[in-house]
Amino acid sequence: MANLNTTVTKTHRYDAIVIGSGISGGWAAKELCEKGLKTLVLEKGRLVNHIDDYPTMNHDHWDFTHRGNLSHQDQKDYYVQVRSGFVGESTKHFFTKDIDDPYEEIRPFDWIRGNQTGGRSLIWGRHCYRWSDLDFTANAREGIAIDWPIRYKDLEPWYTYVEKFVGISGEKLGLAHLPDGYFLPPMELNCIENHVKQAVMKKFSNRPVTIGRVAHLTDPQPWHQELGRAKCQNRNRCSRGCPYGAYFSSNSATLPAANRTGNFTIRPNSVVHSIIFDEKAGEATGVRVVDRETKEMTEFYAKLIFCCASSMASTQILLNSRSRRFPNGLGNDSGELGHNIMDHHYHVGAVGTYDGFEDQYYKGRRPGGLFIPRYVNLDASTRNPNFLRGYDYQGAGAGRDNWGAGVNQPGVGASFKDSLFKPGGWSMGLMGFGEVLPDHNNKVTLSPNKKDQWGLPTLVFDADFGANERAMRKQMMADAADMLEASGLSNIKTFDHSGGMGVGVHEMGTARMGRDPKTSVLNGNNQVWGCSNLFVTDGACMTSSSCVNPSITYMALTARAVDFATRSLNRHEL
Repeated sequence: MANLNTTVTKTHRYDAIVIGSGISGGWAAKELCEKGLKTLVLEKGRLVNHIDDYPTMNHDHWDFTHRGNLSHQDQKDYYVQVRSGFVGESTKHFFTKDIDDPYEEIRPFDWIRGNQTGGRSLIWGRHCYRWSDLDFTANAREGIAIDWPIRYKDLEPWYTYVEKFVGISGEKLGLAHLPDGYFLPPMELNCIENHVKQAVMKKFSNRPVTIGRVAHLTDPQPWHQELGRAKCQNRNRCSRGCPYGAYFSSNSATLPAANRTGNFTIRPNSVVHSIIFDEKAGEATGVRVVDRETKEMTEFYAKLIFCCASSMASTQILLNSRSRRFPNGLGNDSGELGHNIMDHHYHVGAVGTYDGFEDQYYKGRRPGGLFIPRYVNLDASTRNPNFLRGYDYQGAGAGRDNWGAGVNQPGVGASFKDSLFKPGGWSMGLMGFGEVLPDHNNKVTLSPNKKDQWGLPTLVFDADFGANERAMRKQMMADAADMLEASGLSNIKTFDHSGGMGVGVHEMGTARMGRDPKTSVLNGNNQVWGCSNLFVTDGACMTSSSCVNPSITYMALTARAVDFATRSLNRHEL
């Protein structure tokens, strides 16, 4: 794949500017460029070209100086990621050094960042599930926060549109609360997982066990192959960058698609300071950028601006974009900008062992686990009186205990080597993912006295899980143990390690969509109220959090917003 275009025009004028090159920014770039708009993408971090800049993609454990572990200095540099357990020697180059880009915490918040071309699309978990009207109507139904300005029917065609391009492998289940989509063939469950599937569905008829719906190409289609993407090789080295382009990332898919139009330019090392607002015209005219390396400030101008820097980074930019019209941050007439932080709470469930299937194994390192959709609080018959909303189980699965034991297990000699060929018994885990309710008191603000090295006020986080989430976790843990027990597993142990908010890496909210500018930051088309040519389509726009992964919803919202914006531009309404 040809390298991305980084040559900026001398006039600094474009039809559109996209802030951020991650999952949302990549989609905004692709859609804008394919619709004929000369588009500049501003990326805070360094340039990362697909394949060329994946230095550890083919490394084995013994190729790393510390066998995959971080050095003492790295632990100091990446202290938040170390705290949350996300970074290792093989992936550290795709994570932001906290020591270089610090923030403050009133209540603990793990802000997991990846500032580079492609953002966190290089290190995401890749699970993709459509939301349903169970999610989009939940706030209104329960009187929580505010109502979404859209429903499932508004996103349904856009889900299909992005799924086809992304490539989602998965199984159709026919569940109203987890709509089926455009799927490639699903990955396979192994023998223990199939055993658990049958046992769980026999005892709990409303708990289907399936393989996760993940953004991996199991049967590449022509439009995937045109971009150089190939079939998943089951290496499970995804977070190092996939040289096959088998899992979806901005670097392997949306940015190359934008690049081939001839309308695309990306400028790395561009720290966005603020968005320029023209009070007389009542619209945004451009973006102020601080060069990450030289600290020089430059202004770029465009007719359309898409803010896709990630939920917290986008909000930081909006809060810092002050004017007489918006003294508390661009679009903040409601006072809700920075509030209603949400995430998913997880690291709760159970593990156990299974005696049997000793003659069975599996091939490869499947990059995804099983999935059990939400089954609680769907209707009156499944209501749990102790909490609102629900949870699912994903990511974990079954394996042989000795897999990879030679890396971390001490030993020497022929007998030790021979023991590595004995796979050991089976073990399996179930880990829950739960919904977090929007809460105005969960917030992020700008520090009044601390600035980062580029002159931007640092962020101050003040957020935590509430009583509803804590009550839900008790049931998540108990249900996991019940399902493993019903499947004949033994030595079952439960776990609950919630950590702080942010550890789910699904931060949402802070610039929510709504129906009224008095209570929201964005309207139903992701436009900032009072600034019609500015759109926010990353996690900041979310009004509630569901219990399923949000990334495919960001993609659908972004494609939909670009379609609306370009049609409005063509009608001279923007």
